[in-house]
Amino acid sequence: MRGRSDGGQKKRLITSLCAVAIFLGFLYVYYGSIFGSSSNGASALEYGGKSLRKIGSSYLGGDDESSTKSGLEDGDVVVPKTFPVCDDRHSELIPCLDRNIIYQMRLKLDLSVMEHYERHCPPPERRYNCLIPPPPGYKVPIKWPQSRDEVWKANIPHTHLAHEKSDQNWMVVKGEKIVFPGGGTHFHYGADKYIASIANMLNFSHNNLNNEGRVRTVLDVGCGVASFGAYLLSSDIIAMSLAPNDVHQNQIQFALERGIPACLGVLGTKRLPYPSRSFELAHCSRCRIDWLQRDGILLLELDRLLRPGGYFAYSSPEAYAQDEEDLRIWKEMSALVERMCWRIAAKRNQTVIWQKPLTNDCYMERAPGTNPPLCRSDDDPDAVWGVPMEACITPYSDHDQKAKGSGLAPWPARLTSPPPRLADFGYSNEMFEIDTETWRQRVENYWNLLSPKIEANTLRNLMDMKANMGSFAAALKERNVWVMNVIPEDGPNTLKLIYDRGLIGTTHNWCEAFSTYPRTNDLLHAWTVFSDIEKKGCSAEDLLLEMDRILRPKGFIIIRDKQPVIDFVRKYLSALHWEAVATADSSSDSEHEGDNVVFIVQKKLWLTSESILNSE
Repeated sequence: MRGRSDGGQKKRLITSLCAVAIFLGFLYVYYGSIFGSSSNGASALEYGGKSLRKIGSSYLGGDDESSTKSGLEDGDVVVPKTFPVCDDRHSELIPCLDRNIIYQMRLKLDLSVMEHYERHCPPPERRYNCLIPPPPGYKVPIKWPQSRDEVWKANIPHTHLAHEKSDQNWMVVKGEKIVFPGGGTHFHYGADKYIASIANMLNFSHNNLNNEGRVRTVLDVGCGVASFGAYLLSSDIIAMSLAPNDVHQNQIQFALERGIPACLGVLGTKRLPYPSRSFELAHCSRCRIDWLQRDGILLLELDRLLRPGGYFAYSSPEAYAQDEEDLRIWKEMSALVERMCWRIAAKRNQTVIWQKPLTNDCYMERAPGTNPPLCRSDDDPDAVWGVPMEACITPYSDHDQKAKGSGLAPWPARLTSPPPRLADFGYSNEMFEIDTETWRQRVENYWNLLSPKIEANTLRNLMDMKANMGSFAAALKERNVWVMNVIPEDGPNTLKLIYDRGLIGTTHNWCEAFSTYPRTNDLLHAWTVFSDIEKKGCSAEDLLLEMDRILRPKGFIIIRDKQPVIDFVRKYLSALHWEAVATADSSSDSEHEGDNVVFIVQKKLWLTSESILNSE
């Protein structure tokens, strides 16, 4: 009996060892395909080798996989006839907000301060050089303004928020569509009524939050599906709706699909990518942010972003609850904002509205050693790209101190009025006016070129990839669109001029992926963007793939650049499944742009064969 038992144990041991060996072999093969990029700069094809498919086999009508030579002025590069298509599971890939990159690169991040929700971009050898496929059953998005209230479920096939927030009217699944009743965590019965109540608390005329054009730009932190921002638009208020890619991971994707201005971002360790004094009002409705952490650093970031006399509307249990913990938080938060020289402008039911001072006078009257301190005199409050937050108060400039406010005209006059901060760049009022008129003419020419392809409601979400003073967006005021104005991180920080005009935007480096979901823009405007990244030594091919990622199927790209850039892009049209729409000489509209060319392309709607099978 003992001998038989020992033999059985040996057999079981050998079997177990074999199973372990097979499992370890599987791990080696699987993770080797992920981590095993070669030392000589392997392409992203190797990085994502297991998850990539060649278009020729999965794209209906794809051509062969051979390559041709092409290049900019500095030499030839290999241009593929086709790009591979990413696996369907990457249909919502955001490269610089990809959790897998964090795990694979073994980044040591502090989760308690939301570092894992901040940007962490893959190095060049780990980038995906593939086309992001649309999800199964994808349809051309519903047009604005109908899209404010409903989107195609197939385009964002995530219904967990509808179930999780079913009692708060965030969204409801109805057949092939997802419907947005306009509710939120704090405003179950509609954002419109909630907005009117805030205006009423502040005694604004006609319960209109725009306060006769004085409130134009708003920051909505922890915005959910952005219904607050959606219902502000009818009052001529534009909100930057901000939320991280967290447990409610598709909230910003829903906002953008609806045609509402929104961006992925988090109050973590880095400054938000907006200049100081950008917003008249900040809003947080049960946004689940610990405003007391790290000496109030997050509240001080809001303070940096608010204009003189700006408001912070805060709807949360701490504002009204009577249990011990909420009372403690309210007491400490009240003491903090008092030291920051904020005052309570109004408090009713579950909402409190604080107001920031108009001048530096209160700061100067505080007792020595009061915390939070004023920021150092050499601190640039408008430096934001990768800049850590600091727990200090940003004092006003001499101009704002003398003006006792921002000195901005009410909307819509501020759109074409020279902003006071022009002087920061040495720009004259005349230069501003010429720039505004120049871009008015250019946009008119663009629309003439696009007219055979578009109708009044074809375009909604636009991006100006190099916005300068925002005159491209200003020229579109009468059209039913909104523009995300992007300012390069290493150029003149003219984003504050854009906000002073009543527009919105962000700072970005086009050598990296943008913080947004795939398929979120109807039109991209690239004015000398390719020439700029070439000077930086970055990949123009990577930029083309990124533009394809964030552009909706049937969307347009307007490239305004040197002829060699246009020739370079032309050679990629087939591989990207884009088609040329129009080409025009730009010499007629500016003496300074005589050697630039306007090239307009349109992205085709394509599906993988797997997507079609899955949607049937």
